[in-house]
Amino acid sequence: MSKPLDIIFITADQWRGDCLSRLGHPMVKTPHLDALAAEGVHFKRHYANAVPCGPSRASLHTGMYLQNHRSGTNGTPLDARHTNWAKEVGAAGYDPVLFGYTDTSQDPRDTDPDNPWLLTYEGPLPGIRPVCMFGSWPTQWVEYLKAKGYETPEDIRFAYGMREAGPDYEDGAAHPKPLIYPQTDDDTSFLVNRLIEYIDSTDKPFVAHASFLRPHPPFVAPEPFNAMYDPEDVPGFARHATPAEDGAQHPWLAQQLSKKLYRAPANEKKLRRLKAVYYGLMSLVDHEIGRLVAHLKASGRWDRTMIIFTSDHGEQMGDHWLLGKCGYFDASYQIPLIIRDPRKAADGTRGKTVTRFTENIDIMPTMLDTLGLATPVQCDGASLRPFLEGKPDPKNWRNEAHWEYDFRDPTDDADERALDLTLHQCTMNIIRNEKWKYVHFTKLPPLLFDLENDPQEFVNRAGDPACMPVLLDMTQKMLSWRMNHDEQTLTHISLTDDGPVARVSRRY
Repeated sequence: MSKPLDIIFITADQWRGDCLSRLGHPMVKTPHLDALAAEGVHFKRHYANAVPCGPSRASLHTGMYLQNHRSGTNGTPLDARHTNWAKEVGAAGYDPVLFGYTDTSQDPRDTDPDNPWLLTYEGPLPGIRPVCMFGSWPTQWVEYLKAKGYETPEDIRFAYGMREAGPDYEDGAAHPKPLIYPQTDDDTSFLVNRLIEYIDSTDKPFVAHASFLRPHPPFVAPEPFNAMYDPEDVPGFARHATPAEDGAQHPWLAQQLSKKLYRAPANEKKLRRLKAVYYGLMSLVDHEIGRLVAHLKASGRWDRTMIIFTSDHGEQMGDHWLLGKCGYFDASYQIPLIIRDPRKAADGTRGKTVTRFTENIDIMPTMLDTLGLATPVQCDGASLRPFLEGKPDPKNWRNEAHWEYDFRDPTDDADERALDLTLHQCTMNIIRNEKWKYVHFTKLPPLLFDLENDPQEFVNRAGDPACMPVLLDMTQKMLSWRMNHDEQTLTHISLTDDGPVARVSRRY
């Protein structure tokens, strides 16, 4: 009897979807991910469903849109009644293990008031078994560094950004300052080592979630990745000459750019340094994925291990004068997705690129379907297995990508006062197809972009009379999308004289 399939589910935090060398990126090199795609399927139009990390990962791990799971910010509790892939595979006998973090805010109604997980949004996904868990507080990694005699900061949250002394690139150094720890001992290498140790030690079928921090800030890379890309040569930034000109596009964007946390630095050399190191951290992650793949092949586990590589969201990296992830721009939401399926049924699609729109809510149904498990009714996404097996595209597959951004802040009402909103009006919904993008705010004016002629999203066409038919069509599509994906956990059940009767149906 053949051994069951194992899954390694990798997320690299804050990875823009265009940053793969197989896509012809002008600078960043990702040879190991290119090789993975050559043996699997690359989903070219893949999107996150929310930002920042917590809301996005809630969608990723539950298969639900934000409108249904409602964990809208870093810190908004994820309702304990929702299932997730870890609970589902665990019930089926798989070991759902974590290396890294899931950023799951625990439901306080279901948690002991003294539980320390109520003091952070970085809790573990219910049902997952942390083997090597760390996020902002990388305790296991720092203990490892101490044991090897390295200097570590008193506040271990700063270990990720420990740089060598002296000037940085914008102050005259030839290259961005490196991390003080060698690459063989950095946080990504440490996690891969722990994952390899786990794989070698277990005979139980598993779904292992490897959640790498990189290329998320701090933008500090170990040698040689700190100097891999010359800041002078990085591609330019999609933006107007000044933040004020970009902010004129919409009141929300103007307000966002007024906050230092999200505004790109005015010092161009510093911004170029950040971008070069961002690329270097991508190549570092690529290197470590290559090491993991090599180990799977050498240990004989390659042919029974599915690998899923994606991210939780993208990164503005100076575009529209923004840093981080926020709002409605594609740079924050389009992310990579590569799936390498070892099954013979997938042999005919190796090296294929899929151009249909896919979303992070599809990951949980894909994992469960591939393992022969049912997809819970709560899931808004659909399995990508037909694309992996070369079957005809599923009937009525989506022709758009959808995402939501909840910019409320229960601890600060500055945005509400500046934009004349209530806490519950700090939301936007986005729908985009191959040609158009429509952004709907609860109370602010809408946006419409002609992506064919304005791919960088500079010109709002929402007020253009010639675009009124398009605006109406996109508005109707958004309304239909939200109606079709209202939370439906019990809606397929009817209580009858014969007891509860259930009939499961596709969402679309």
